[in-house]
Amino acid sequence: MKVDLHLHDNKYSSDSHVSIEEIIKEARIKGLDGIALTNHESTDVRKEIEELVQKYDFPIFPGVEYLTKDGDIVAFGIDELPEEQMTAQEFIDYVAKAGGTCTAAHPYRTNNRGLEDKLNTVKGLTAIEGYNGSTSEYHNGLAVATAKKLGIQVLGSSDAHVKEKVGVFATLLPYRVNNVKELIEALKTNKCKPLVYKNNKYEVIE
Repeated sequence: MKVDLHLHDNKYSSDSHVSIEEIIKEARIKGLDGIALTNHESTDVRKEIEELVQKYDFPIFPGVEYLTKDGDIVAFGIDELPEEQMTAQEFIDYVAKAGGTCTAAHPYRTNNRGLEDKLNTVKGLTAIEGYNGSTSEYHNGLAVATAKKLGIQVLGSSDAHVKEKVGVFATLLPYRVNNVKELIEALKTNKCKPLVYKNNKYEVIE
């Protein structure tokens, strides 16, 4: 199952310029099988997921991109955010307690929002976003190299804030999932693979 695991819509992320409807339309055009909406510091989209899935007949998984004191983490499996900003390790533990997953988002992007070398010390990450569609090839390369060194699986995602970016990178799940609980289980298998959209189709990045 091909899923873009990091997307921002303009209803819940103020810096996004693409609607949920536009995201789904572009995802279908590219051949994705599902999307995850991971807005900045907001889990509010989860309240609409059932309605959205029925309306568009397309798998949509609610998540969040949370800015810890150390950098951004994409999480699945929490309904509420912490009352106060946490360190990366505190947030990873918070999500784990709820049964969820954490992925280090664009860890080496030069905007002071990545975990950078904290990757070497935090424990409990499910994955590292090695291929981020809004990050340079060089900084993605640093993320991939660190993930391989640490033995943590690499994911791909677009981090799209505009329609054209949707699905430029994605992740191949080991099997089809129907809801966020099943998505979490699939991510925890450690058998996911990054995908790149090239020549009008997806290719696995080895």
